Amino acid sequence: MARPRQFDEDRVLDAAGEIFWAKGYEATSTRDLTDRMALTHASLYNAFGDKRGLYLKALQRYLDRNLRSRIARMEATYSPGLTIVGYFEEIVERSLADAEHRGCLLVNTALEARSDDPEMQRAVADETAEIEAFFLRTVTAAQASGEIPANQPPEDIAKLLLSVQFGLRVLVRVRPERELLNGILRPAMAMLTLPWPLPESRPDG
Repeated sequence: MARPRQFDEDRVLDAAGEIFWAKGYEATSTRDLTDRMALTHASLYNAFGDKRGLYLKALQRYLDRNLRSRIARMEATYSPGLTIVGYFEEIVERSLADAEHRGCLLVNTALEARSDDPEMQRAVADETAEIEAFFLRTVTAAQASGEIPANQPPEDIAKLLLSVQFGLRVLVRVRPERELLNGILRPAMAMLTLPWPLPESRPDG
């Protein structure tokens, strides 16, 4: 009979995610993980299999707490067009507030994913498809409501916004400059006839 785990899985996944986010997958050692997670090597491997298994679970935990919760909150708060604006505005604010300039764990994973690691590549690809689907449904709804012109296929706009997000997250690691990020987003939002940033009268999110 398997013994119950003697630790809080969410807590240790958060701890693992923090060290992976700061150092990257390859540079993070098992010692780094056990020290941060306050687990023995045996407990780590018994619970998560190996470093890759732990990383993928920590990545999913990060995405649940950050990406998916942000999408749900924005979609519940704003009109479709302003959902896009609010989503990017929060990315900018969180990125600039991060003193370590870590960027995004998903984007960092994409940069580290190697051709000989199809499991990692597939995990990243699945998440990018989820983000693209979010953009597609918001753009489609915003075009239907008249917030965004219908002169471009929503599928193309969704792909463009996905590339903008990834570009922002890479740049902020080396150039965490508000005007640089605003300079990218102003024309992107203007192309969609959306304001940048959100109007001052926006509801609280």
